[in-house]
Amino acid sequence: MKKILLLSDTHSYIDDTILKHVKQADEVWHAGDIGDLNVTDQIKQLKPLRAVWGNIDNDKARAEFPEHNRFTIEGVDVWITHIGGYPNRYNIRVRDEIEANPPKLFICGHSHILKVMPDKKLGLLHMNPGAIGIHGFHNVRTMLRFTIDNGKIDHLEVIEYPRK
Repeated sequence: MKKILLLSDTHSYIDDTILKHVKQADEVWHAGDIGDLNVTDQIKQLKPLRAVWGNIDNDKARAEFPEHNRFTIEGVDVWITHIGGYPNRYNIRVRDEIEANPPKLFICGHSHILKVMPDKKLGLLHMNPGAIGIHGFHNVRTMLRFTIDNGKIDHLEVIEYPRK
C-alpha cells in the first residue's frame, strides 16, 4: 500500500503546513505549475516525488520533469499531466491517447478547481487536486490524499486551507 499526497499549482509557494502533509505520505505527486524548483527540492528531501511541468514552468523545470508522467504503481496505471481537461472534455493534447489507451487514474492540474470524477465511458478515475499555492483566482487552497493498494484507489481525502 502507498499513501499518496497529490498537489498542483504551487506557483513557487511551499510552507510548513504543506510539508507536514508531505511527511505523512509515502510519495508526493505534483501535477505541474511548480514555479520555483525550491518547492520540489524541499519535497524531494523528505519523500519520493513524481511531477510534471506546467505552463508557467521555466526551462529548468522542463529539463527536470516531463510533460507527461505515466507509470504503474501498486497495480494502478497512472497518467499525470498538467493540462488534461476532464471526462467528456479532455484537452486536444491528450484526447486521442486517453481514448486509445486509458489509464486507471488520470491526473491533471491547471484549472485551480478541485475535481474528482469517474469517466464511465473510459473506465478511469479523473483527479485534479486544485491549487495549493497562493497565486490564482481560487479562494480555498486544496490538495488530495489517498491510498493505492493492489489495484485499488481508496481513502480519498480533500485537504483544504484558506487562501493567505
